Amino acid sequence: MSDFQIAESKTFQKVRNKMSSKLYAKIKDIVYPQLRSNPFFGINIKKLKGDFDSYYRYRIGNYRLFYLIENKKVLVVIVDLKHRQSAYN
Repeated sequence: MSDFQIAESKTFQKVRNKMSSKLYAKIKDIVYPQLRSNPFFGINIKKLKGDFDSYYRYRIGNYRLFYLIENKKVLVVIVDLKHRQSAYN
């Protein structure tokens, strides 16, 4: 299986510009390598249900990173990052 590419949505890029550099470094150094190799399964990965059943979430402490997987393009699209208290509202 080939590695997935990572793409960041405009929504996530706006959030990224406001987040701490420490949090983004964690995403870049820990989360992205795992998503490149296997975005479907992991200890912090969960497939969402209901209206959002095409989305996945990655738990990063008190934050949730939401993403979509495009199998045909071998691409993971990072959609958004939210604090867990407001992530599912």
